Amino acid sequence: MASPRVTLLLSIPFMIIGFLLSRSPLMMTSVSPSKPWADGPMKLITTPQFQTKKADIFTLGATHMALLHNSILRGYNSIYHQAPLLLDQDKADFIGYALAWYRFVKSHHDDEEASLFTKVEDLLQDKTVFEKTHHEHESFLAGLAEFGKYLSGLKSPADFSADELLRIMGTFQEPFEQHFHSEISTIAKFSEHPNAPKEGTPENTAAAATFKAWGKSTVTKAGMTDVVPFFLLNLDRTMEDGMWANWPPMPAPIKWGLINIVGAFHSGWWKFASCDAYGQPQELWAYRAAAIKAQKEEQAMA
Repeated sequence: MASPRVTLLLSIPFMIIGFLLSRSPLMMTSVSPSKPWADGPMKLITTPQFQTKKADIFTLGATHMALLHNSILRGYNSIYHQAPLLLDQDKADFIGYALAWYRFVKSHHDDEEASLFTKVEDLLQDKTVFEKTHHEHESFLAGLAEFGKYLSGLKSPADFSADELLRIMGTFQEPFEQHFHSEISTIAKFSEHPNAPKEGTPENTAAAATFKAWGKSTVTKAGMTDVVPFFLLNLDRTMEDGMWANWPPMPAPIKWGLINIVGAFHSGWWKFASCDAYGQPQELWAYRAAAIKAQKEEQAMA
């Protein structure tokens, strides 16, 4: 028979896992959307693969970029809709959620400029293919920086002003949305470039590997305990007739762990996400919290 000390030591990992699971997105109740959801005000992107049924490397690369962009757009929309409705007790978690969005976008932009764009330019032997995209990036970076500076500079969650945050968001919303759609079209059209590698060639295989490797690394390097859960909890797995229910491609246990174990580290943030732990669209938390508060006040007056 194991000693009490050994039994305790053996039970610690299970206790830790149990604690994390109790805080995971899996344990949060979910309600189907009945009010404005995260598909506006910024319009979501139809993936090139769904739209054209093509399967060349640039259509696939643009499609996977569109899915990532849609997670970011849903994040923006979820922040936009919920900021004016926040209860005081939710402000700290909301600020954490919004800053995770900021880090996601900032890292995504930096990684494109430093890595992906250069590799694609080299592949196509053309340094001009992203000129328009570079200009689009510049059009929203100042507003994005102000967004991050405002939230990270708050002395207390009580100082949060929805009006001020929405004012800042309004300074870059239009160029941001335009770019996030335009970049997908730009990448998809590379299949028509005269230097695009032909199907079945080693260059085509290498290019496909480049897109795949970049896609795997770009989110995880941004932040495992904040950006990764944010990304996964703003992926709508019902989108386009459920075509992307198993995207991104990874073993199901790993995806589950990234959402529910890793997601437990900042558990309070994820109630603001547009989707639940199963990738189903859910009613935005601020609407639900406001309804619960109103119901309690009504009961207190009865």
